[in-house]
Amino acid sequence: MLARKDALFDLLDALVTKGPVTSFPMLSLSTCFQRKWPSLYAAIEDGRLDSAWIHFYLAQQIPAIGVQVFPLDGSAWARPRARTLDDHQYVYQPTQAVNGSSVCVGYPYSLLEWSFAVRSSWSLPIDIRRVSSTRTVQEVGALQVKDLAKARQTCTQALDIIAADGRYGNSGFLHSVKGQRCGVVVRLRRDRVLYRGPELSIGKRKPGRPRVHGERFAFKDPQTWGIPVEIIKLEDPYWGSIRLERWNQVHELKGADVPYDVVRACVHLEREKPPEAIWLAWQAPTLIPGPIQLTVETIWRSYHHRWLMEPGVRYRKQQLGWTMPQFHSKEAGDRWSELVTLAVWLLFLARPVVEDQPLPWQKPQKGLTPQRVQQSFSSLFSTIGTPARPAKTRGKASGWQKGKLRMQNPRFAVVKKQPVALRTA
Repeated sequence: MLARKDALFDLLDALVTKGPVTSFPMLSLSTCFQRKWPSLYAAIEDGRLDSAWIHFYLAQQIPAIGVQVFPLDGSAWARPRARTLDDHQYVYQPTQAVNGSSVCVGYPYSLLEWSFAVRSSWSLPIDIRRVSSTRTVQEVGALQVKDLAKARQTCTQALDIIAADGRYGNSGFLHSVKGQRCGVVVRLRRDRVLYRGPELSIGKRKPGRPRVHGERFAFKDPQTWGIPVEIIKLEDPYWGSIRLERWNQVHELKGADVPYDVVRACVHLEREKPPEAIWLAWQAPTLIPGPIQLTVETIWRSYHHRWLMEPGVRYRKQQLGWTMPQFHSKEAGDRWSELVTLAVWLLFLARPVVEDQPLPWQKPQKGLTPQRVQQSFSSLFSTIGTPARPAKTRGKASGWQKGKLRMQNPRFAVVKKQPVALRTA
């Protein structure tokens, strides 16, 4: 934290001790905020944060041993009436925002997080970046994966796995993260048609270009699957009876240089009508630590860590007010996003030392959720204090200069992205 560091510290203190955040100016009423309400906006609009250092530092806080899962996904910050914000776009949002559809006007963000534990409320953001209109979510996500791999290159005893949904399930994204120390598991559509590698010819080679594709591998045609290289059957208290199958080295029609493994997962086979199987693509890392045994079960369970992002993002939006303020610049929104990220980490680190303080209608908890830690954080804060310096009293501002013209802020049209190829030559 550089410029406006004291105001930024005060804002962060107010954010972790006051919840839910009903409006941005209401944070100035927190007992932890030592300044007047204009300092809230001054901290966000004039403050500076070293985002690259924050991303690197947070990546260092993750255990350097065992399997660590990092969900990757996107989320939208809706700003449908912000005509003075440049580079705002039509983005997907899973709520009815514009004309009863699932498209809104605002800013898309790419989120790379750390999954603390399966079926937990804690999803810890590591790297959050706004996606400009000149880039795609997949391109920004690939940059985040590369920066994570660079930050954790000394963690030789850890197997880092990136888990993503269907929007990343293509050879373009997998090509952009190929050769990293992170393994990647992404979901594939159920109607995909892939190809095996060509069979090696024996004897004199025929004239013409060598074959690129081998036999078809169609998800809807079991006759094309062949024998899996790995089959596991197991029982799980949550998923019931499970059957996992794995095939190696298949590729897409336009991605022969990006081979990957395919996993077919069938769950709740004990039911009369089990749900449809899901298909996953697995791209192995450059090196797998010796103590870790990588099986198809490891791949499948890593993918299901991705679902922890949904309650994590919901908590940041509903309780910490991530997408609630209406700032006048996109850079202010980026700084506020970084501040919300730090708030989540502060609450996570305070989890083992705070004492649960349930409201009269709440039951006590052993494993505290983010909301319960925030609810109990005030007592801890009164003990540790704040690094922010006390506010200095100042006189009244001079106000608007007499005779100075007021100019209307420029208006910007909504950017409609054109489909672009992710891969470059």
